[in-house]
Amino acid sequence: MKPADQRWDQATAWVAVLAACASVVSFLAYLQHGEILFYGDAVAHINIARRVFDSRTPGLLQLGTVWLPLPHLLMMPFVVSKRAWETGMGASVPSMIAYVFGVVGIFRLLRRALLAAGRPAIAAGLTAGLAAAVYGLNPNLLYLQSTAMTESLYLALFIWAVVYFSEFVHTRGEGEWTLEAKRALWKCGGCLAGACLTRYDGWFLAAAIAALVVWLGWRTGKARVTRTIAGLLLLAGAAPVLWFAYNGIVYRNALEFANGPYSARAIEKRTSVPGFPPHPGTGNLPMAGLYFLKSAEFSVAEGHWQRAWIFFALLGALFAWLRNRAVAPLLLLWLPVPFYMLSVAYGGVPIFTPEWWPFSLYNIRYGVQLLPALAVFLALAVLCIVSWTRARTARWAMAVAGVLFVAFSYAGVWRAQPGCFREAWTNSRTRLQLERSAAEELRRLPANATLLMYLGEHVGALQDAGIPLKNTINEGNHRVWKQPSDPQGLWEQALADPARFADFVVAFDGDVVWQAVQARQFPAVAILSVNGQRKATIYQTR
Repeated sequence: MKPADQRWDQATAWVAVLAACASVVSFLAYLQHGEILFYGDAVAHINIARRVFDSRTPGLLQLGTVWLPLPHLLMMPFVVSKRAWETGMGASVPSMIAYVFGVVGIFRLLRRALLAAGRPAIAAGLTAGLAAAVYGLNPNLLYLQSTAMTESLYLALFIWAVVYFSEFVHTRGEGEWTLEAKRALWKCGGCLAGACLTRYDGWFLAAAIAALVVWLGWRTGKARVTRTIAGLLLLAGAAPVLWFAYNGIVYRNALEFANGPYSARAIEKRTSVPGFPPHPGTGNLPMAGLYFLKSAEFSVAEGHWQRAWIFFALLGALFAWLRNRAVAPLLLLWLPVPFYMLSVAYGGVPIFTPEWWPFSLYNIRYGVQLLPALAVFLALAVLCIVSWTRARTARWAMAVAGVLFVAFSYAGVWRAQPGCFREAWTNSRTRLQLERSAAEELRRLPANATLLMYLGEHVGALQDAGIPLKNTINEGNHRVWKQPSDPQGLWEQALADPARFADFVVAFDGDVVWQAVQARQFPAVAILSVNGQRKATIYQTR
């Protein structure tokens, strides 16, 4: 008979295989129905990665600002293929791989924590398996991992950072930190660096874990751990420092990502309606927290099932805190709550849910960030209830009830369609209609024609038409360090004299290209109008 640790290694492999199967099946289903490009942000991520090499001015500066660079760098090899770029399927590959790692991370995190807490191997494995299933079979996550969105990648890095921090805590010893603990801490630092280059949530996570490591080092009182702590701080802090430096050098503003024209705060200011209140939760931390928790509830259930998830997760968290401190590092999975409270209240980040004002769907996908906590602590709550039940039959009944609770909750989500899917579909219908109409017209133009077009909103039209981005002159074709504009840049010169640089102009009412051609008498090749979208006009310049 194989030793226990080897048996559990096989269990981890099975979790990875099953997660990979779920990932591929979900991806193929959404791809077959043409649903992986519903999110406008997903289309933008794909084309940011593509324009690094497919542009009249290629290079890493095409990564832009606001969005952190790691997801786009990982997508780049997979969108080199024209077919993979047009369909969007190439950019889904990093998300799918990250999803598998996230499922395995949940399993390893909870199983090892329970073993460290003295739980029997069978109980630890079954509980960890339940948590991995809750996480991996979540309908919203299955949709997001099929797209080019960044949630799946960040969640994997978040989970593994907590995995390695938990293992560091369990192996550090009472005095001098062990070599195993130091290695776990270095791996944690690597995950934090990746998380910090994926989403700004990672900056908050890195600060929290760094503070805990410094506190543990101070309690240890050993000078030799100072080097390990310094290494973690440098590794985790390098990514934010790099991003500040990049913004400062390239855009002449180290906070360009936070207060520039494409930042969340600037977008909210441009889209706000005078005389109407700001988004719910502005300047109000408790209200901001309620909206985030509501979005988290929508990620796992519909209707009356929602509040039960929060109740059971909090029960599991209470169990982790009171019954055995060896499970306490898992509480880091709740960090998205304070981060999004601050983001909604003071960062200009709105979250809209269908049940609360303004009764719509916007950024509801942020609730998926709490999925690791809900999965782990629901499983712990089931373990807690089962352990309190004395009769063997009753124990099995409680375990089955926990599984059925998850199954019925997820069945309700599938019936209503996952909230993230509904958000993407609701907010993309008119955009996709306009882009498809524009793509049909663009395909009729000469293959080697040069287009002058602002890509910020409707780059999907070019992607749908299969027109290389290097065939366009767009807002990325100038030297961004020349502030406030670059008079010698290709973009600025083309706006000043479109007929000299471009064969056709694609203008959307109100954008900078539209403004540049209003005083000119260019003949219109096509005029496209879709309710809810700005009218698009294709002009011939020559």
